[in-house]
Formats: sequence, C-alpha cells, structure tokens
Amino acid sequence: MDDPKQESRKLEKISPFELKDKLIDLATGKKRMTRSMLDAGRGNPNWIAASPREAFFALGQFAVTESRRVWNEGDLAGMPNHAGMADRFYQYVEEHRTAPGISLLKEIVDYGIHTKQFEKDAWLYELVDGIIGDNYPNPDRMLVRTEKVVHDFLSKEMCGSDTTCGTFDIFAVEGATAAMCYIFETLYKNHLLPHGSKIALMVPIFPPYIEIPELPNNDYHLVNIRAAEIDEEGHHTWQYPAEELDKLKDKDIKALFLVNPSNPPSVALKKESIEKIIDIVKNDNPNLMIISDDVYGTFVEGFRSLMVDLPYNTIGVYSFSKYFGVTGWRLGTIAINENSVFDQLIRELPEVERTVLNKRYASLTQNPDELKFIDRMVADSRDVALNHTAGLSTPQQIQMAIFSIFAMLDKKNKYKQKTNDILKRRMVLLYEGLELPKKHLPNDADYYTEIDLEIWCKLHYEEGFLDYLKTNYKPVDILYRLAEKSSIVLMSGEGFMAPEWSIRVSLANLEDEAYSEIGRELKMVLDDYLVEWKEQV
Repeated sequence: MDDPKQESRKLEKISPFELKDKLIDLATGKKRMTRSMLDAGRGNPNWIAASPREAFFALGQFAVTESRRVWNEGDLAGMPNHAGMADRFYQYVEEHRTAPGISLLKEIVDYGIHTKQFEKDAWLYELVDGIIGDNYPNPDRMLVRTEKVVHDFLSKEMCGSDTTCGTFDIFAVEGATAAMCYIFETLYKNHLLPHGSKIALMVPIFPPYIEIPELPNNDYHLVNIRAAEIDEEGHHTWQYPAEELDKLKDKDIKALFLVNPSNPPSVALKKESIEKIIDIVKNDNPNLMIISDDVYGTFVEGFRSLMVDLPYNTIGVYSFSKYFGVTGWRLGTIAINENSVFDQLIRELPEVERTVLNKRYASLTQNPDELKFIDRMVADSRDVALNHTAGLSTPQQIQMAIFSIFAMLDKKNKYKQKTNDILKRRMVLLYEGLELPKKHLPNDADYYTEIDLEIWCKLHYEEGFLDYLKTNYKPVDILYRLAEKSSIVLMSGEGFMAPEWSIRVSLANLEDEAYSEIGRELKMVLDDYLVEWKEQV
C-alpha cells in the first residue's frame, strides 16, 4: 500500500481546484462510503433566490402565449409582436393573479415603465423576445433596457448608490470567469498589457488571477501586494500594510488585479487602504489599470468598489452567481466608466500599433480608431469576425434584469439580510467546533474563512509542536488526512497566495450543522498530530 504522506506530496504543487478534486476522490473512497462527504471547498451557495425565478418562469409562460398569438400550429409558434403587448400583459396578469411569480413580475414590469420611463410596449417586447430567445442579442454588448436596470443594481450594491462616479458601459458575460478571460485577452490584443508586462496582484487571490498571467503567451512579471497586516493579538486582519500598497507607486506596474472582498479571506478593503490607493493613482501612477472582481461585495454592509472611488481607472467585474445562487446560469457583468484610462491609453499608442489595431477592427466600423475598449472586448470575444454573433444569450440577460429589479424593489434589503445571517450563523458554528474564539473583522463578508494553522498552533498548542509539524509534514498532509479520516474536503490556501499553512473553508455550500462537525474534525486531526509528537518526545 502506498505511503499516505508520499501520496499527499504528489498533490502538493497542483492547482487548488485540481487538488480539491483529488481530495474528493479520497473522501468518497470505498472504505468511507458509510460516511457522508462534507465538501467545504466549493464556493457554490446552497441557497437560491426563489421569488425572481418564479417571476422569470411566469414571464416565460406569458411569452409563449404571445408567440402562439402570432402563429399557433401545434408544436410550432411564431415570433412575438410588440404592438399592444403591454396592454395584453396587464390583462394576462389579471387572469393569472394567483400564479406563482406573477405579482412580482408585474412589479418588475412596472419598475421599467414608471421608474425608468421605458416605452411600455418596447420594454415588454425586450422582456418577452429576450426570454423566448429567438433573436441574436442586439446590441451585442447588452440589451438596451436590460443594461439600464442592471446599471441600477450595480450602482446600489457596488457603489452604495453614489452616482458621482458617472455612468458605466456594461458588457453582459458568462460569469466572472468569462469576464477575466475577455479582459486579459483584450488588454493583450490592444497592447495595453503586452507580453512580459509587470502587473500587481493583491493576494491572497482567486488562483486563475495567478495562473493566467503565468501562461507562456502572457509571461507577466507579478508583483504581489500582500495582506500581511497582523493585529496586536497575532491574528491576520487580511488588510494591506501601507508599505505593501506603496509598491503600486512603481510606474512600470501597468495593471492591478484584485478580488474585493478577497478570496479566500473574504474581507473587503478598509477605507484607509482605499484612500491610499486613490492617493497613489492620483500622484504616482495615474495610468494604472485596475481590474476589481467584486462578486462578494453584496455580503458586506456599506460596500464600495474601487469602480466608484477610482472610476476612470477601474474595470468592475461582478457575478450574480453567489448572491442569487445562480452559478449554473453563468451571469456576470463587466462595467467600465464612459470615460476611462483604457480608452485614453489606446489613443496614446504609437501610430504603428494603432494602424494594426485599426485593421483588426475595420470590419466593425468606419472609424475603428474611435472604438471603445469595451466594444473591442465584445468583438474579441468572437475573434472580431464573428462579432455579429457576440453577446450573452438573451434569456440569461432577462434573468439578470429580473434579479436586478428584484434587488432594487427590496428597499429594506430583506433578502440580503437572510443571506448574511446564514453566513454569520455558520461561521459561529465552525469556530465553536474548533473551540476557538471568532474575532470579528471589520468589512468581513463571512463567505469564506481562512484559517492559518501556523498561527493557530502557535497560539493554542504547546511550544515545540509547531516546529515538529513543520519539520515532518506539509499542509497538504493535513488536508489529505482530513479527507481520508473524516471525509471532509477543504482547500489549501497556498494556491491562493495565502500563507503556506492556511486553509480555506467555504461557509456557503453546506447545511449549518456541517460546520460544527468540520470544526470538531479539523481540531481532532491536529490533536492526532499532537499525540504523535508527544509520543516521540
């Protein structure tokens, strides 16, 4: 039989997500089939926003009646006609008053007509034709009215309803992962981030932000801005010391990538850090391109993205997946201010590079020199030549619009409070199982927690134990033993550029009671190592 330590060492250097899959295989092995696996490595929530889904499916039913009204031949129907559609919709609502989702759907339609002042038939037609999905997305970047209501949602949740940052152009994409791919590609294609460029990462960070820059085609030089701040008791705050942020003063750093709130610590930038970054951009590195992935922002009270405080420099990326429980829908946005450094830097490119780019985008417009960065991104997503087929599917965009208006109608943030209460409750249970106090961190989203085993052992175990553990084992050995012994899967923090001995626990995807068990079992595994050390001593 293979030595478990040797087996775990084979897994040490692979991506944390690939490691997680290996641990799942181990946790579900034949000898452990009598015990349910607890996979707290996933970030997928186990809740969904049900009411907006009911509204979505209610809209679908109305949309099919509109299609059959035009042409009804058994299984075949026609394309909906917008003339008089709003009046027919309100009549349909009266006739189906008790249908699930119909009341919310009416409020959503009313929001477009009364709050946004959309022409009523045009608004209904965009919703109906969009959910039917019988046309290419038009415009390809995002449906016109859908973009406006999603803008409302992003302004509320990412900008704290602060409108001083101006208006953003939005590109609807297949989740935040697609957004990352599109952004990297267009930055590279447009000579804003050429091969070998120096870029900064605020770490810990979602591993693809580390792995994509290291691909041979990119080979970017990475500068890590580390969340190295420690409080007076020796615990991580997961904030960034001033000397780390000062690295951004280097004008050779062309771009800054961050996840805010962070992944895995799940803590948002504190106000002082934001003010420091603003000062650096204004006085030291004015052309710094910032890409901020703000997917967990909805779980922090009063969250403000850098896209509101540095709108000229920042691309905001947002995914609906976590907040609304729609990972499978692939709903995400890229938001860029109408006046941005990205467009300015393209205008300042050398003439020879602009000439090549004008040729690249010549099929889209007679004035390719004036094509905005975000529209270049849309074109690049389909290799330019297939730009006419670009854009997120219209049913996905309509679902995005419905989620957005649902959140806007929730004036008292009842849904948000429910999701936040779930995470806080599970965090308490986890730390109770660990028999550790959970220190409240300002700006904490509680979506994940990052446990640094090195600090844990230093503060809560006898002197000498940590040295024994580090001399004889690696962090992956603990994850391996936890999966094998307890059928529990956690993720290594090292692949996120977190401290080597840290592990990530997702608070989103398991039932409440599972977190007490995870805490207890993790403590028992460390206690096993403690017994082993004492026997040797």
